[in-house]
Amino acid sequence: METSAEQKLDETKHQLGMGAIPHENGTAFRVWAPNADSIAVVGEFNDWSGDANPMALEERGFWYADVSGAVPGQRYRFLIRNGEQELSRIDPYAREVTNSVGDGVIYDTHSFDWEEDAFQLPTFNELVIYEMHVGTFNGQDEDGPGGFADAIQKLDYLKNLGINAIELMPAAEFAGDYSWGYNPAQIFAVEGAYGGPNGLKHFVKEAHRRGIGVILDVVYNHFGPSDLSIWQFDGWSENGKGGIYFYNDWKSKTPWGDTRPDYGRGEVRQYIHDNALMWLEDYHVDGLRYDMTLFIRSVDGGTDLPEGWSMTRWINDVIRKRFPGRILIAEDLQNNEWLTKSPEEGGAGFLSQWDAKFVHPIRSVVTILDDSDRSMEVVRNALLYRYNGDAFQRVVYSESHDEVANGKARVVSEVSANHPHDVYAKRRSTLAAAMMFTAPGIPMLFQGQEFLQDGWFRDDKPLQWELETEFRGIKRLYRDLIHLRLNRAGLSRGLTGQNIDVFHLDDANKVIAFRRWCEGGPGDSVVVVANFANQALHDYRIGFPREGVWRLRLNSDAKVYSDDFSNYADGDPQAEAAPYDGQRFSDTVALAPYSFQIFSQDPA
Repeated sequence: METSAEQKLDETKHQLGMGAIPHENGTAFRVWAPNADSIAVVGEFNDWSGDANPMALEERGFWYADVSGAVPGQRYRFLIRNGEQELSRIDPYAREVTNSVGDGVIYDTHSFDWEEDAFQLPTFNELVIYEMHVGTFNGQDEDGPGGFADAIQKLDYLKNLGINAIELMPAAEFAGDYSWGYNPAQIFAVEGAYGGPNGLKHFVKEAHRRGIGVILDVVYNHFGPSDLSIWQFDGWSENGKGGIYFYNDWKSKTPWGDTRPDYGRGEVRQYIHDNALMWLEDYHVDGLRYDMTLFIRSVDGGTDLPEGWSMTRWINDVIRKRFPGRILIAEDLQNNEWLTKSPEEGGAGFLSQWDAKFVHPIRSVVTILDDSDRSMEVVRNALLYRYNGDAFQRVVYSESHDEVANGKARVVSEVSANHPHDVYAKRRSTLAAAMMFTAPGIPMLFQGQEFLQDGWFRDDKPLQWELETEFRGIKRLYRDLIHLRLNRAGLSRGLTGQNIDVFHLDDANKVIAFRRWCEGGPGDSVVVVANFANQALHDYRIGFPREGVWRLRLNSDAKVYSDDFSNYADGDPQAEAAPYDGQRFSDTVALAPYSFQIFSQDPA
């Protein structure tokens, strides 16, 4: 391709980067469009003139222009000519857009004052994650979706609950104002209806001030499928497919549209790499959760995409080395331990993954109608599963956005569809939560779970915060569970450890008991006993690993949690030398229906 002398620029003076690059004398622009015959940058700085600022061709199909006087806040687009085609496109790297089909906005990534933000995410064994959808977390029906400013108002609530990490459902610009976020139109721009890039930065900054990390969902298994300015971006495509950013053959097909990025093309791999690192560098997020990696590493769940695997491994390897302490989570749900093996081992380099081996069996056990169908062996297997011998390579949960939609509902509604706040729904939903908080793994709850939000998740239906007042006792139960999980009182360190021994499994009475520990001993070893049947048990014998008094740290049947509960318990067991359950010591306990108790010994 020939380039006129007027278009050629001194490349030694070129600004580095992609998209709009503000500097002290104006703004430089760079875009990748290898099939364009010519490109001009148009915007408010040149009255949208296609003749004012032509771009010069660099190597490998990149185009560049430096526009004096173009400043942050001004709108812009690229005008691309390919043969007879004249295409007006949003910058694929735009950091801010007016909307998903609007204009790019020049954004200064360095203008935000982080005030020496130096937050460090807790170690993974001390994480408790709260999955949040910004649009519904603290939104109002009549005012459009909620935004980052609304969510900030509830951060103190989350801190009091004990949460120390928030996982945000995707916040990249999507079509319309209401969405789950898994339909990204502009992956470098932050959703305008939520508050745009500065809104997200304020949210992260305020979360960090309260000791709460922020993990962000990213979607790289497909783009769109609607409002995609990168579709046939420079006018070229094959087979009627998406052009330079996408596969143009059978590999383009995904469950969400014909828009799988071309992981084998270097510029597309770089595009996704740059996006992942942007969230960590510019937004100070503390980790990423990749949406449905199964469709990055394969076409249809069965046909492998080696270039998708290698791209993921490359990006994760860069992040692990450049941002130690940040977390990388995969949603794959195929129980593939290679996802959480290191890149050096040939793994994908994730540090944890959502665990289907926990959520599906635990939800099934607590929602089954008949007690006789509940299997304590299923519960045991869910508690014991791990990847590569590391319990914290899995995220355990009983509710997530996927698990409470698409034909499924909140656990309380699955238990009692017509009366989701009855005593059975309270007891069995909190049983599931107890398994989540006491199992080895990283626990995660979905917004509103802690105050019995019922029904199913919708992106246009805000949380019912009046339930937080009505079921304040259940919220307190979640808070007490979290405090024990994090060893806040120095009495339950074992819940932060790798070790578990399920020493009691009674499928006739539907009771399970297990020990959790780090080093073992008083203040460390924790014994959890759970009754999965609708019967009270008195003088029920279980083993204990040490003799002496075992303090009842939490009884889920305490009336402080609900007036429906009965305070059924025997208090603190006195374990004596009576071997039982393979333990040297034992004593009896009293268990209410569908309840659990947590014991530990006082530190010496």
